[in-house]
Amino acid sequence: MRNYLVRFSVDHPRWVIALTMLLTALFLLPFPRIETDTDPKHMLPETSPVRVHNDQVEEQFALHADWIALGIVNEQGIFNPRTLGRIARITDQILALKGVIARDVASFTTVDHVLAEGEALTVRPLLTEVPQTAEAMAAFKKALFDNPIFVERLISKDGKATAIYVPIEKTANGKEIAEAIRAIAEREGGEERYYVAGDPVARDTFGAGMFAQMGVFAPIAGMVMFLVLYLMFHSLLLAISIMAVAMISVIWSMGLLIGLGFPVHIMSSMIPVFLMAISTDSIHIFNELCFRFKEVKNKRQAILDTMAVVGAPVSSTAFAAAAGFGSLALIAHIVPVRVFGAFVAFGTLVIRLMSFSLIPAIMILVKEERLLRLSGHEGVEESRATRWLSRLGQASVRHRKAIVVAGLLLFLAGAIGTSQIHINNNMVSWFKKHSEVRQADTAMNDLLGGTSTAYLVAVADAEEAMKRPEVLHYLEGLQRDLEALPAVGKTTSLADIAKRLNRVMHQDDPAYETIPESQEVIAQYLFLFGMAAKPSDLDNFVDYPYQRANIWLQLKTWDATAMRQVLERVQAYEAAHPPPGLEFEPAGIAYFNMVWNDEVLYDMLRGFGLAAVLVFLVVIANFRSLRWGLLGFVPFTFTLVLIYGVIGFIGKDFDMPISVLSTLSLGMAIDFAIHFVNRFKQRYAEDPVVEQTLVWTTTRPGKGILRNALLFALGFSSMAFASLTPYITVGVLVAALMLLSALFTLVYLSALVSLLRGWLLKAQPRPANT
Repeated sequence: MRNYLVRFSVDHPRWVIALTMLLTALFLLPFPRIETDTDPKHMLPETSPVRVHNDQVEEQFALHADWIALGIVNEQGIFNPRTLGRIARITDQILALKGVIARDVASFTTVDHVLAEGEALTVRPLLTEVPQTAEAMAAFKKALFDNPIFVERLISKDGKATAIYVPIEKTANGKEIAEAIRAIAEREGGEERYYVAGDPVARDTFGAGMFAQMGVFAPIAGMVMFLVLYLMFHSLLLAISIMAVAMISVIWSMGLLIGLGFPVHIMSSMIPVFLMAISTDSIHIFNELCFRFKEVKNKRQAILDTMAVVGAPVSSTAFAAAAGFGSLALIAHIVPVRVFGAFVAFGTLVIRLMSFSLIPAIMILVKEERLLRLSGHEGVEESRATRWLSRLGQASVRHRKAIVVAGLLLFLAGAIGTSQIHINNNMVSWFKKHSEVRQADTAMNDLLGGTSTAYLVAVADAEEAMKRPEVLHYLEGLQRDLEALPAVGKTTSLADIAKRLNRVMHQDDPAYETIPESQEVIAQYLFLFGMAAKPSDLDNFVDYPYQRANIWLQLKTWDATAMRQVLERVQAYEAAHPPPGLEFEPAGIAYFNMVWNDEVLYDMLRGFGLAAVLVFLVVIANFRSLRWGLLGFVPFTFTLVLIYGVIGFIGKDFDMPISVLSTLSLGMAIDFAIHFVNRFKQRYAEDPVVEQTLVWTTTRPGKGILRNALLFALGFSSMAFASLTPYITVGVLVAALMLLSALFTLVYLSALVSLLRGWLLKAQPRPANT
């Protein structure tokens, strides 16, 4: 089938090119409907227990999934009429924004302030009018700092910062609302600094940034690769053909993804990157063609001979990569991981289809005199690169023992570094430190309780349990224990409300800032508060049967590890202080991020394991040997361990962008090994002298491997200048991956084959002079 397709393409090149262009145009049609989705909740299936539980908690406690926080900082203090006037005007304008849930916006002018009038409770806004006298300002300041619920949420301890918390509708775009809030703040001006933070801000800003990065750096990488290809082959048509294969695979894959109704997530946004990496394997075809045409001097025959000798390794690398990525689609729980795996696998097969159709069709259109000039630069006599590779092959054989020992030492060092890897995920850290999103989040976390939200739901064994003093004391004790964690900025619960009500009902005496010791008194206070306050003031913290209570946590970091520390602390506290008939269930965006982080990494680990097995089987089938299959895995193993070792030593978090590179490393490192071993065995059958065959393999197919590695490393090193760190990570690590994979294949594999010839090639006698 493969040979028939090649012959048809050579005989009917214009038909093949026209059909390819027509199909590509059809796959472009869905692109105007492209959508992004960076909401972590949508990463899990709708039936996921974590997602269902999280939705239930939000419904039970009238909580909002998305909040935006506007931080307002005045280094001279916010307690002056000008600053408070601006806060009041900004709040009024925010309340009028489309997509904002106005009834639950928390600001000085909207939050409830509880007062006692006789035996009744009265609730009014904390700030009804801007204080104009020193006495009025002092009274407002006292009202703020006397209420622990407000401190580090609405007012910083030093009195220099406040925040307006803006809940938004589920369908609202956080980036657009954040920009509207920034515009309102900028119009107010003044000496204050303004910071807009929150999960929807980072999430939707990142979603918009994905398109910007894809639109800028993918073309730049393509242009760099095109220039490198032209410099390598001195042929515009050959350079265009390789880039055309890359672009066609991207268009077909992304067009199918969009056409089937899938949104673009952070992982699927990397599909073009992976497909461009895989498509560079086509360079082996042109590399061999240049050598082959110099030998046969007949274009058609050179093309057919080239496809005959490289067809098997090219097919095997395609099936290996498709099997590796396809495994993610089969076993992953996270929806974006499944989508990513499925469409990269599809794109890989498209690349291979183009390798046996479009590329032969383009090659036959190249003039013979042009091919003759190209092939004239490939010999040892004419090419410095070829001479260098020949010397490299000779050195690898001559110093095989030293090379193998050095490789083992590097592997050991990499293994030590890998053991120090810190697994974590933090979407805010995907922005550079100087970015507006990162700076706002850092400032808000430094000044107030924190921008990341989590919930701990206490579930009692009976109704009315949350009115019992011992239960509220337990919640309070757990809160103080959790607040000892550096990542926990503030906690609020029903216990804090009970304490506040007790003080208010005793003429605001600080001595009564305690939990009442009578269940009847607590019940009376909560009843009065529920009648006077906004529904959400109580609903956010307790259900009406009083069997479930919510501890609201503000975390000072979006690190997934922070939530894990909270859960470990809760377990430790429960073990040291057995709860009075209570169980605790985590929820909230911080918890969801932790689960999502774990699920993604677990999926990638499982997918990587299955991919390794499937690729190993493909390699064994291709080599027809278990021993050669094991040998073929050496460059991949050494490359991966060394890169991860460096990650561990430098202390970079092992996050989602890094985890997905494991599968790419498997595909690319095995790609090089498949080409090397296949061509070695082909040559060895013609010239059964190990040293000569190894030098030939390093020189001729090795030039294709080197070209492949340099092409992609140079192209994607441009991503190091991206504004989003996942793209920087991908660019730098892919460049390192390609170069190391090529190095271990050309040098280490040569040394191993030479050293283990007796095990690999039993029929081959050892020459007397070695």
